Amino acid sequence: MRIAVYCSSSEKIDSKYTDLAFELGEQIALKGWELVTGGGQFSSMGAVSRGARSKGGHTIGVIPQRLVDIEYADHGSDELHIVDSMRTRKAMMEDLSDAFITLPGGIGTLEELFEIWVGRYLSFHHKPVIILDPFGIYDPLHNLINHLETENFLRPGQTDILHWATSIDQALALASEK
Repeated sequence: MRIAVYCSSSEKIDSKYTDLAFELGEQIALKGWELVTGGGQFSSMGAVSRGARSKGGHTIGVIPQRLVDIEYADHGSDELHIVDSMRTRKAMMEDLSDAFITLPGGIGTLEELFEIWVGRYLSFHHKPVIILDPFGIYDPLHNLINHLETENFLRPGQTDILHWATSIDQALALASEK
């Protein structure tokens, strides 16, 4: 089983978010699963990989050459795929992964979440899509999604395939469901 984790690369975030990422990486590895990330070494993205490797986990990074050129790449990855664009990165991460967990993050994280959620809804894949948010950072987003559903901007079934978790154990249990 391979789990893609979408998360922050900002070095300005509170350490509770990178601690969460590190622990998620540890728990993925302890299950014997592999980790797929965007291949960066900073913030939550680096922490989730270091967490997995600290427990003997296999990590796969996918990163555009442009980010490698600015010394962003996690060269500690067991596999580091260097690609030509962000679009190629996302496609490869989707192909390599069996489930997707989104941690707190910024616009890149949200863009990845929305793209993978839409792909699931349109049946381009049938893999679990999970938001792991023990701190409530995404509460306004959750409320917005519920409001969009109430106002009929979302079709029936769209919210049912996006899973919300408040603990790592809950997120990993959801990831293993098909």
